[in-house]
Amino acid sequence: MVAEGAAVRLRAEVIDTTAVETMEAFVLRVLPEAYRLATIILRDPCAAEDVAHDAVIVAWDHRASLRDPAALDAWFGRIVANKCRDRIRERSRHPVSELTPETERGAPDTSGDLAGRDELDRAIATLTPDEQIVLGLRFGRDLEIREIARRLGWPEGTVKSRLFLARQRLRSALAASRTRPEGDR
Repeated sequence: MVAEGAAVRLRAEVIDTTAVETMEAFVLRVLPEAYRLATIILRDPCAAEDVAHDAVIVAWDHRASLRDPAALDAWFGRIVANKCRDRIRERSRHPVSELTPETERGAPDTSGDLAGRDELDRAIATLTPDEQIVLGLRFGRDLEIREIARRLGWPEGTVKSRLFLARQRLRSALAASRTRPEGDR
């Protein structure tokens, strides 16, 4: 009975729109995790800041829809993942031109690590938003299938199949980029 009372008080705090302290406490609690998750999924710290900010605003505006305060992390994680998915889709509709050594003013970076990371980023960009999200949660955050399913609100089988397909497509994209002539990359 005591735990139920605490849950009711927490829900009242989360729903109380006049309490600035509650908003501040909410933001301080969820913003760092939102930023980390968005950075892992998007691989872009600036875009991750935007997504984390947008997710906090959406969560705050829809906080009354949170039925179980104990599920705050999963509920909020779904909001962040959905905002990341929107950002990935937006990127694919409005691609950014890559600088090539011909368009750069300085000497090209010949670092193998940087080139490998760029190759991986290009390969990941070929995946669907959902595939990018499950890869980010599984390998970037090291979450288990069950936790990914809980955070995204998907069945575990869906997470497993998307993860399997994402890994296959990623392998294929990397293999294809390694067989292309240097100038085509």
